[in-house]
Amino acid sequence: YIIHCLLQNNAHDIFGVPGDYILSFFTLLEQSPLNVITTTREDSAGFAADAYARIKGIGSLCVTYNVGGLNVVNAVACAYAEKSPVVVICGSPGVNERINDPLLHHKVRNFNTQ
Repeated sequence: YIIHCLLQNNAHDIFGVPGDYILSFFTLLEQSPLNVITTTREDSAGFAADAYARIKGIGSLCVTYNVGGLNVVNAVACAYAEKSPVVVICGSPGVNERINDPLLHHKVRNFNTQ
């Protein structure tokens, strides 16, 4: 559904960093008409999506849970301040992975603080 919406809004490219809780979505991206552009860091993906949005009309990026989302905050804030339309897709652990509040990779404190 998300990929379809991006395509309908003329987003032909998506920037991002593959990570543990977004890998299945990256697999779907690879099978879609969207061009996946990976970057070395999440903030780079965020700034690239912002620049792309200013040129093409909409930008999108895809990052992993918690640390990935936190690393794009400055880029997204910059895009927001300039009214640059950027879509952020951030993965997270599934409902079954959250049972009994386990210690998960990239988790800070508990799920209520994410």
